Amino acid sequence: MSETERVARAATTLSKIIRTVQPSRLADPTPCAEFDVRALLDHLLFWGPSLVGAARKEAVAPAESAVDRTADDWVAALDAHLDELATAWRDPAAWQGVTYMGGPMELPAPLVGGMVVGELVVHGWDLARATGSTPHWDDDLLRETYNDTAATADQGREMGIYGPEVPVAATAPLLDRILGLTGRDPAWPSAVVTP
Repeated sequence: MSETERVARAATTLSKIIRTVQPSRLADPTPCAEFDVRALLDHLLFWGPSLVGAARKEAVAPAESAVDRTADDWVAALDAHLDELATAWRDPAAWQGVTYMGGPMELPAPLVGGMVVGELVVHGWDLARATGSTPHWDDDLLRETYNDTAATADQGREMGIYGPEVPVAATAPLLDRILGLTGRDPAWPSAVVTP
């Protein structure tokens, strides 16, 4: 799979999941202990400009944090964001050289691109699990996402992005293994874990 299509393919599934979220479910818990459904949708919108900026080699600080971005039409807002994100990361230049992730520190662009895909897949699963839908990503995308996540999992835990690894069998589906690396129990809601 071309790396320039990875974000778009992850975003397509997330867009479908978002459209299944009913307003009555916004206060429901998610596999991220600190986020209910509303807060997780807000999190995606909060980081949206930074993820698009990363594709364009721009250091874009996250949006203002004290604003409820789900107060208006959050489905339309997230659809617009995912379209912009997919378009920005389709540019081969987005995956070359170095870029930024919301701050001034330079990071390898392929690393950031992989993080963006992981964000869409993992939080897509979080939303789907919380609201009762079943997400599907193709195995090629999940394989690359697993490889990227495995390479950065220890660093992610040190930064507090991931919770402690949840043991998952090596023969388990790729999605389950990705979830375990990020500190999620694929069988949730049997256990609630940190983001």
